[in-house]
Amino acid sequence: MKTLYFSGKSGGGKTAAALGIGMKLKDEGLKVSYFKPFSFRKGLVKKDDDDVVLMRQILSLPFSSETISPLTVNAHYLTSGFLKENEHNLISRVEKAFKRCSDGYDVVLIDGSIEPFIGYNKGLDDFSLAEKFQASVIPVVRADDDFQFDQNLLYLELWKQHKIPIIGAVFCNVTPTQWNTSNSIYKPLIEEKYCPVLGLLPRQIEVSSPTVAEFYDILQGEILAAPDRLDRIVEEVVIGTMNIESALSYLRRAPHKAVITGGDRSDMALTALETSTSVLILTGGLYPDVRVLAKAEEKGVPVIMVHQDTYTTIENLHSIYWSIHPEDERAINQVRETCDKYVDWKLILKAVSNNGTKTTGKK
Repeated sequence: MKTLYFSGKSGGGKTAAALGIGMKLKDEGLKVSYFKPFSFRKGLVKKDDDDVVLMRQILSLPFSSETISPLTVNAHYLTSGFLKENEHNLISRVEKAFKRCSDGYDVVLIDGSIEPFIGYNKGLDDFSLAEKFQASVIPVVRADDDFQFDQNLLYLELWKQHKIPIIGAVFCNVTPTQWNTSNSIYKPLIEEKYCPVLGLLPRQIEVSSPTVAEFYDILQGEILAAPDRLDRIVEEVVIGTMNIESALSYLRRAPHKAVITGGDRSDMALTALETSTSVLILTGGLYPDVRVLAKAEEKGVPVIMVHQDTYTTIENLHSIYWSIHPEDERAINQVRETCDKYVDWKLILKAVSNNGTKTTGKK
């Protein structure tokens, strides 16, 4: 059995990479399973992890969500009672669940946490788990700028120091403006010091941006307008706290955006609705002017009212990331086609077919 560990930041494309590679390996006749040690609770209501539901259906896995993803955490997991067990018991739970998900399979795909260091306090960070499961890692890189790239290099260095075999890195969600930089600067730097780059996957809005529904799942507010348009894509978030004159030029430049503003800022809401806006999020538990709701219905823009203040609402949205849903055949096919076109399958298939071969970075 071969274990592939996908590690990177939330929203960076880890699950999409695992999905595309998993479908390809399945097409090659291999029996593929999936494991996600941590589920991250995004909203106020406990529900099955979206990634787990997706992969269980695509790979036809017989396991429950609790088996595929045995631990659920949030940003306060050490103090909120999520993980009251001692470290030994937690690791034992993860190991038992992994064994159930891996027995009888040729390949197991492990989906890392929302950041590689999550769970470090309990010995459950990506580096420790990859070592424990004798996995080979596929680092998923998202570098929108040089600072983010430095962070990815640090993670690659940590993989190297932990002596975890690296099959190769995958760049995901590469924007057109970053394509040349990623290909001509970032890629050679990684290949020179650490590992091959398996591919650069271009950003596709339909497959890389959250929808209004994801925003609603986290905020759990009251939908005041256009409840049938929660499928709209959100590319940017704009905080509407400035005056109209200052806001107007920026609102016009930001496409497919979520605008967060106070419920008493009808001027801001109406101005936003005259630009490319996907959702209005009104804070403070204040109902807007009736003109706002009428215009939103006319434009097909959902309006979500929340009782938290603007700052708290922004903090809650930090956990948002996009998920592919099992019924979204278009997104699934786009992932398959993108991976087929841009990923170097030879190195992956070689690593999977030969357990004795380890592809590591240059020393």
